[in-house]
Amino acid sequence: MSMSNGMSKLNELTIREAARALRVGSAGRRSTVRELWDACVQEAHARNPELHAYLEIFDADEAAILAAQKRIDTDGDAAPLLCGIPLAIKDNILIEGKIASAASKMLENYRATYDAHVIEKLRAAGALFVGRTNMDEFALGGSTENSAFGVTKNPHDLTRVSGGTSGGSAAAVAAHMAIAALGTDTGGSVRNPASYCGVVGLKPTYGAVSRSGVIAAASSFDQVGPITKTADDAQILLEAIAGIDPLDSTTLPDGLYTSKKKEVKTIGIPTELLVEGLAPDMLKRFRETVDSLGYEVKEITIPSAKPALAAYYIINFAEVSANLARYDGIRYGHAERGDTLLDDYLLSRTEGFGKETERRILLGTYVLSSGYIDAYYRKANAARAQLRREFEKAFESVDIIATPTMPTPAFTIGAKSDPLSLYLEDVFTVLANLIGMPAISVPMGQLEREGSSLPVGMHFTAPQMAEDRLFAAARAVEKAQ
Repeated sequence: MSMSNGMSKLNELTIREAARALRVGSAGRRSTVRELWDACVQEAHARNPELHAYLEIFDADEAAILAAQKRIDTDGDAAPLLCGIPLAIKDNILIEGKIASAASKMLENYRATYDAHVIEKLRAAGALFVGRTNMDEFALGGSTENSAFGVTKNPHDLTRVSGGTSGGSAAAVAAHMAIAALGTDTGGSVRNPASYCGVVGLKPTYGAVSRSGVIAAASSFDQVGPITKTADDAQILLEAIAGIDPLDSTTLPDGLYTSKKKEVKTIGIPTELLVEGLAPDMLKRFRETVDSLGYEVKEITIPSAKPALAAYYIINFAEVSANLARYDGIRYGHAERGDTLLDDYLLSRTEGFGKETERRILLGTYVLSSGYIDAYYRKANAARAQLRREFEKAFESVDIIATPTMPTPAFTIGAKSDPLSLYLEDVFTVLANLIGMPAISVPMGQLEREGSSLPVGMHFTAPQMAEDRLFAAARAVEKAQ
């Protein structure tokens, strides 16, 4: 549906613009909830066959659409901004009555019996759900190539990955198949695809958002986060889903989560991270963007940042191994029967899990075994504690820390079949997950690769519970573009 006067199509609007269009203002109402829903769903049906961003596009929930329209008509500007806004939801976030497979054959037929806490909060705000988006199986990967149901392609170049593990959500937002989306971030899984697809991705402070009803990967890292078209939209969506949850003991009490409001004046650049694997044009774009923001720039040193990637993956493998042990064909998940009980386990897990999932389970079991837990797992946790201390020290002299989000633009599908090369892509993003601090990726323009113009992202990390600094810096980047 085209808007008059050269304005954007309804599905191309931001959350704030769409909310304004749904309300009667000085220019009159530009859209009904039904028209906004139809615009997003029509685009989803038109583009999903080539992009494979959605695993399932839902039928219209007529009662929810009518209720949202009535709420807007009755309450006007007092209605939540998300009322009537169509969102895409990652396939590891439970929506009651809908399949939540985590893009795995192990849970291919699992239908959620309850709503995740974030879904409850979005329903309370009147949001609508377009569908469930593709992802790396059990949120293990960095490219959405590990989905049991096929790769999600990048809307900017169909030969390239969308990023992972929330690649489906990022592609859906970038291709205007939803106004915004939810993903989950274990080591960059919201920010990585946001960078590759040219949208905004936020990993909140650990504990800011409940993980209740979210299929676990690595529990001490996982965090639900918004994927949106602007930093403003990311803030709107975060405010809707954040808050304490009695079903998640890691959520931060409301009284604790007081905003550390502070004007951003100083950016720290960890120069030791900007030397290996970073494309020269990426470094040039990063430096130019930082210089354009008008902040004081300081070079900082975080000595544990380099070994942190190894520490992250050791802990990730260990927690994945523990979390996925339940999917054994007896208690949960795909069940295949053999001649013996051992055959039941072996067949169910071999058929149910993909190669990357199997790799992480095996490595996680190894680093937790009695002969190696001291050599690997406990050393990784010690490195994690040291990294947190170094970041806290850095934040005594700078307000925010900046790097590129990813070392390169999106790579071609199949180019990083070696698992280690894919793990190394996470060098900038895993740090925030290790230390529980919030981080955001915001587009900083595009770079040319083999004739394609591909988005790249600026990455900011802030102290715990200081998301307001991320939004301020991200808005500054948006204004500088």
